[in-house]
Amino acid sequence: MNIKKALVTTLGTAAVLGAGLFAGTTSANADVRVTVKSGDTVAKIANQYSSSVSSIEKANSLKNVNLIYVGESLVVPGSTASTSTTTTSQATTPSKSTTSATTGTSNYSTSTASTGTTSSAATSTTSSSTSDSSSAKSWIANKESGGSYTASNGNYYGKYQLSKSYLNGDYSAANQEKVANNYVSSRYGSWAAAKSFWQANGWY
Repeated sequence: MNIKKALVTTLGTAAVLGAGLFAGTTSANADVRVTVKSGDTVAKIANQYSSSVSSIEKANSLKNVNLIYVGESLVVPGSTASTSTTTTSQATTPSKSTTSATTGTSNYSTSTASTGTTSSAATSTTSSSTSDSSSAKSWIANKESGGSYTASNGNYYGKYQLSKSYLNGDYSAANQEKVANNYVSSRYGSWAAAKSFWQANGWY
């Protein structure tokens, strides 16, 4: 759900940092949620849970199936594996399993500067788009933390309930905003899209 300080992984290259799986036992043909850990790829996760790369890509709205992050929470649909896993110190609390944190676009508020030739219609469209993104961002922050920069829930922290590994030890409001914007930009493209995903899945 940073500038992500965690290293990325591709289908052929493993991530380097560690994070644990969510605790619990999955039953046949049930969706499960896992947290990407060191060495994971989408293909590896799909194989482990008897799912498929395309199913995971679709369930998580991944823009690039070759790019996942350590600490990221992924839904694995149609799992036929029955596996009991143990929560590590970096895993989220059970209540957080439906609201794992990720966050928003660093460019969502970038406005097109008026040079004197910008039409009023274009300016209005840009203003409306920026307003929609700001509104969606506030909506998500309220759902995740009630708008508090110091809200804490297990491995998730702050206004947007970001994984602590994403914040890299800097819990300042400015860093939370920057990391949140970058994450939503890379994963959803906009806060409005992230809000739609949250409404459909109960997390973003």
